[in-house]
Amino acid sequence: MTATDTTRDDEGHIHGYGSRRYRSWVLGVLLFIFILNFVDRTLLSVVAPQMKPELGISDTAFGLLTGFGFALLFTVVGIPLAQLAETRHRVWIMSICLAIWSLMTALCGLAADVTIGSITIGAFWILLACRVGVGVGEAGCVPQSNSIIADYFPPHARSTALGFFGMGVTLGTMLANVIGGPITDAFGWRWAFLILGLPGVLVAVGLKLTVREPPRGYTDPPGTPRRERVRMADGLREIASRRSFYTMTAAATVAAFCGYGLSTFQSLFVSRSFGMTAGEAALAINVPVALAAAAGTFATGWLAEKLRRRSVTAIAWLPGLGLLICVPFYIVAFSTDHIGICLAGLVVGGAVKYGYVAAQYTISQGVVSAQTRALATAVMMFVINLIGYGLGPLFIGGLSDVIFAWQVSDMGAASLTRAACEGAARSGLDAAMTQVCAVAHPQSLQRAMLVTASIYALSGVLFLMTARTLKSDLVAR
Repeated sequence: MTATDTTRDDEGHIHGYGSRRYRSWVLGVLLFIFILNFVDRTLLSVVAPQMKPELGISDTAFGLLTGFGFALLFTVVGIPLAQLAETRHRVWIMSICLAIWSLMTALCGLAADVTIGSITIGAFWILLACRVGVGVGEAGCVPQSNSIIADYFPPHARSTALGFFGMGVTLGTMLANVIGGPITDAFGWRWAFLILGLPGVLVAVGLKLTVREPPRGYTDPPGTPRRERVRMADGLREIASRRSFYTMTAAATVAAFCGYGLSTFQSLFVSRSFGMTAGEAALAINVPVALAAAAGTFATGWLAEKLRRRSVTAIAWLPGLGLLICVPFYIVAFSTDHIGICLAGLVVGGAVKYGYVAAQYTISQGVVSAQTRALATAVMMFVINLIGYGLGPLFIGGLSDVIFAWQVSDMGAASLTRAACEGAARSGLDAAMTQVCAVAHPQSLQRAMLVTASIYALSGVLFLMTARTLKSDLVAR
């Protein structure tokens, strides 16, 4: 497939790059890759009810495995890759990175104890190393995609395009549950990684063959300064001069801290509180929640575009309101003992809060010049992923383990461990210890989820603060 340019270069800010049909194809391809990004990223949480007891790890260790273990090199590698994308072929970079993270996802399914001489490396550490590899590959996805979309779509259509692209977060989460959950129940958690990881290599080839690299700054309005190269120091100075950029980044980081933490432990919460298997939790709870969240992400971008003439800052205050509104729904979801009420709270909470994903991409692309867009997105993602993704799951896991220790101590069972309450190990406990597990095991995680969900309110306030300065910071309107 090739692009057909239907407009002159000086009309790119009106019509965008290439034909409407080709732009839609490119956006669809990038969305599909972003979906794969989150399928591979989320799958560990989906298989957790089966994998975690097998490996015998604590909630804290699971939070490290899903969060900081992935996020550290993901964030460190992201900025130099984005800087490379400012001057190099973005489609090539994405293709290579997609192949890498897909292979590393498949290798997660092969994690097992490895003995070298007299030293045995546990399966947990092998799995952690594979997760780091997934993070390295996925660092080459979002900044490059955002930069490409910004050069295909003019400013007036960009929030809808980026809102559509942003659905990859929730659609990827949904597909990881739809496919990964039943595979886990039927064949085991290792097969889920192998089956969902390997197809990404073929998609990487398709990306390179069908998506054309757009000219940089093609959709910028006439008179917009264009530079062929931007030094990283100059790019960082430009980013730092936009107050709305760093208040938005702070808001999105807090939202990610809560969101990644809650989504990482959602299957475990449902399994412990309502006795569901990995597949049952995936299909009955996680899938409808992800669908609602995807709809909310797209709706925010679309509504912000419709309101653009009356309020150019709607892309900031709309998600701010959504993040404030979601808090009571999450509190209901994590405090009820009725599965239907829990599902309703999670669905509404996800639908109204996930619009911040469209906002973070639209704002990060709108307040800087064309040559700094990939870097701006990488800086934003560096902070969001290192603090939000890296620490959110670790916070919930650590808090859950601390509360568990307090509870079992108060109940006269201080020697009881988390591992003893999970999987087959629980059948070996006496009646008294089994009763302690029945209370402390689900409640400790429940309370950690409630604390984390309440923090969404801070993110909402920060997005409302962003709206106050956004209009003066926008480069392209």
